[in-house]
Amino acid sequence: MKTYLTSIFLLLFSLFGYSQNGHLYGEIAFNNDEPVLGAQVVLRGGSIERITSSGIDGEFAFKNLPYGTYTIETHSLEAKPHTIEAEINAVEQTLKYVLEITEFQDLEEVHLRTKTKKEKIEEGGFAVAIIDTKEASLRNLTTNELLDRSVGVRIRQNGGIGSNVEYNLNGMSGSTIGIFIDGLELSTYGQSFNLNNIPTSMIERIEVYKGVLPSHLTGDYAGGAINVVLKKDVSQNNINLATSYGSFNTFQSDVGVTLREKKTGLSFRGAAFYIYTDNSYETWGRSTTYVNHLGQITRPYRAKRFNNTYKSIGGRFEAGFTDTKWADQFFIGYNGSSNYKEIPHGVTMAVPYVGRFNETAAKVILLNYSKKDFLTENLALNINGAQSYRNTFLQDTVGIAYNWDGTMREVIEYGERVPLKTLQGGQQGEKTMLDIDRRITNIRSNLGYMVAHRHRVSLNHKYEGTKRTDEDLLNAINQDLATKSIISQNIVSLNYEAETFNRKLKTNLLGKYISNRTKQTKSDIVVINEENTVVTKDTLTTNSNFGYGGTLSFNAFTDFYLIASAENSFIAPSENQLFGAPEINILPNTNLNPEQNINYNLGFRFGTLEIDKHKFSVYANAFWRNGYDKITQQVVDESEIEEEADADIQTTRYVNLGKTQARGYEAELIYIYNNRLNTSFNFSKFNNVFKQELDENGDEHSLLGQQVPNEPFFTINANIQYRFDNLFQKKSILNTYYTIGYVGEYYTVWGQPEWSKTPSQLTHDLGVSYHFPSQNLIASIDVKNLFNAEVYDNFAIQKPGRGIYFKLNYIINNFL
Repeated sequence: MKTYLTSIFLLLFSLFGYSQNGHLYGEIAFNNDEPVLGAQVVLRGGSIERITSSGIDGEFAFKNLPYGTYTIETHSLEAKPHTIEAEINAVEQTLKYVLEITEFQDLEEVHLRTKTKKEKIEEGGFAVAIIDTKEASLRNLTTNELLDRSVGVRIRQNGGIGSNVEYNLNGMSGSTIGIFIDGLELSTYGQSFNLNNIPTSMIERIEVYKGVLPSHLTGDYAGGAINVVLKKDVSQNNINLATSYGSFNTFQSDVGVTLREKKTGLSFRGAAFYIYTDNSYETWGRSTTYVNHLGQITRPYRAKRFNNTYKSIGGRFEAGFTDTKWADQFFIGYNGSSNYKEIPHGVTMAVPYVGRFNETAAKVILLNYSKKDFLTENLALNINGAQSYRNTFLQDTVGIAYNWDGTMREVIEYGERVPLKTLQGGQQGEKTMLDIDRRITNIRSNLGYMVAHRHRVSLNHKYEGTKRTDEDLLNAINQDLATKSIISQNIVSLNYEAETFNRKLKTNLLGKYISNRTKQTKSDIVVINEENTVVTKDTLTTNSNFGYGGTLSFNAFTDFYLIASAENSFIAPSENQLFGAPEINILPNTNLNPEQNINYNLGFRFGTLEIDKHKFSVYANAFWRNGYDKITQQVVDESEIEEEADADIQTTRYVNLGKTQARGYEAELIYIYNNRLNTSFNFSKFNNVFKQELDENGDEHSLLGQQVPNEPFFTINANIQYRFDNLFQKKSILNTYYTIGYVGEYYTVWGQPEWSKTPSQLTHDLGVSYHFPSQNLIASIDVKNLFNAEVYDNFAIQKPGRGIYFKLNYIINNFL
C-alpha cells in the first residue's frame, strides 16, 4: 500500500506543470438582485461548445478552457436572453452579470437545454434510478428512508435507528448487491458509518442500479448496486448546520464545511455528525410475548422496547486540490466513526435481551485522484483508494432471562418463584466478550481512452483485502487461540462504450475476470498425552471465474429511450457470510460456494415531456433473473419449526439454496405542474421461486415452486409535494409533503404456515419545511407513520409506530 501511494504521489507532482487552461466562474442575478436558478448557459469559442445551468445562488462554471475569447449566451424562462463575451487569460476568471426580468419569454428562443447529470446517467442504457437528496437534506429523513421509497428497492431493517440493515433490489440481496460510498464498498467504513447515519446533507445524489453496473463500480455483483455520491463541489465557501429532535428521545446533529483558495485550488471538505436515540417505541403485535412463572404465553403483548439505545459519532475530512493543471481532483482524507448499540433481541423478537451490546470504531484513510486528458488528450485516469482499521467489541454476560416488559422471567423451583437462568450463561448462547479487528485495503483504478469520436475503452482494476482477527477476551488464556481470517479479491475488467447513429444508440460491453482467495487459521486446545496442546487448523480456498454483460439504450424518438441489459456473473460470498458477524446474529459458514446469476432487463424511459406548465416522465422495466447456488439467509434449524411456539429463532447463517428464478416488473410515473406540484407513483412486483427440481436423493424437491421466504415481493410508493411561495413572508417558501407506502403480505419461513405470515402494511408520512426569506434558515416538521400502523420488517420484527420530528438547518454562504 505504501509503495502504491508513493508511486501515485511522484506521478502527480511530476505533472504539476502540465496543461495551459483556465477556469471561468460566473454568477447571474435578476435585476431585482435575486439569484437566477436553472438558467441555461451556453459557451462557444472556436470548436468548443459547452452547456451548463446555474445553481441555487446563480453560480455556474466552465473548467479547463484554453486561453482565448468566448461568447456566453444565457436563457431563462423568467428573463430576456443575454449574450456577453469573456476572455480567459488567467488560471481563474470570474464573471458577474444581470438578466432583465420579463413577464413573457418566447419558448422558441430557449431552444437549448442542458441535460442534467441525472438524465445523462438514466439514458446511458443501465436500469438505474437517480435519487436527488436536495429537499430530503432539509427534513428528518435518513438515506435508507429515501431508498425505501424508490422503485424496486426494499430496505430490510431489524427495528429502529442503528439496527442492522439489508438491501433488496427486486429480489436480489446480500453479496449480489454492491453498496458504495463514492465508488468504494460500504463495508470499508464499518457499521458506524453507514447509510443509516450519514446525513443526507453530505450527499449529492444516490444512484440505484439494477443488473449490469457501469465500469467504475465493477465488481462481483449481479443484482445491482447502490452508490451514494457525496458532495464534492467546493466552488464556494459555505457552512451547513443542522439539528433535530423527535420521538423516542431521538437527537441528531450534523455540520458540513467547504473551503477553497481560488489562486492555488487548495480545497477542504469536512462533515461531522452525532446521533443518539433510546429507540423506546411500543410494540404490540404477535412478535411480542410475555411468559409467566407457569410458562403460559401471552401473545400479542403490548410493551415498550428496552435495551435498545443507539449512539453514533463520526466525521469525514478531506483536503486537496481541485481544477489544477495536474489534477481535476486530488484529495487525501480521513473518515473516523464509532458507535454504541444495545442489542434487544436475536434474529426474531421471540426472546428479549438485557446486557447484550456492541461497540464499533473505524479509522479510514482515503485517496482520490481524477484527471481528464491525463498525459495525453482523451486519456482519463481515476484512482479511489482506502485503508481501513475497524474494531468490533461484543459483550454478552448476563445469565438471566427477561420478558418484554423488562422484568426477569421466573419459574417455580421447590415451591418458590426464582429467576430463570439462561441455558449457557449469556443472552444468546455462551457468555462472551468478543473482540474483532479488521484491516481492509480497497483500491479501484479506472483508465479510460477515447479511441475514436464517441467510442471509449476503459480498463478497470479492483483489489480488496480483509485481514480479520477474532478473540474471545473472556476466555483469553492463550493469545494463540485467536481465529485469524484473510479474504482477498482481484477483479480486472474491460469496458467498451459507444454512441452511434447520431448518438441515438448507446452500447456498453463488459468482460471481467475475478480471482478470490480465503484463508482461516483456527486454534483449539486439545488434550494430548494428558497435556493441553494448541492445535491449529488452516482452511484455504481459491476460485476464479469470468463474467460478461452489456447494456443498450436506443433513443427511438424525442425523450423516449428503450433500455436493455444482460449479464452472466459469479458472486463470491462476503466476509460476514463466510466468517460470521455475531454482533448482528450471523453464524459462520466457511463452506459457501460462489453464486452464479444470469440476468436480463428490458424497459423504457419516456420524458421529461413538457406541455405548457405540465411535465411528465414514465419509467418501466421488466426483469428475469436466474440464480444458481443462491446465497441467502436461513434461520438455524428452520426445517424443524412447525408451530409458532417453536419459532425461538435467535441466529441465522447464510447457505447455498440451489436454483432460483425471479421474474417481475417495476414502473414509475412522475408528474409536475408549474414547478410547484411534484407527484410520483411507483410499484414493483416479482416472484422469486425455488426451481431446483430434484433433491440430493433424486426425488422431487419438497420446496419446488415455493416463494423464497422472508422477502417482500410487492411494494407501492406514492409521493406528493407542493410548494407555496410568499405565504407568510415575502420571499419565503413553504413545502408540504405526503407519502404513502404499501408492502404486500409475505411469509418468513418455508412451507408458509399461517403463523409465519407478515400481513400487508400501509403507512402514511407527512412533512412540511419552511424557508425563511433569507434562505439561510430552514425549519421542518415530519410525522412518520401518521396513523400508528402495525409495521413489520425482517423476520417479522416490528418497526416504530408514529413519530414526530423537528429539524432546523442553517446555511452560511461565501463567508470568506
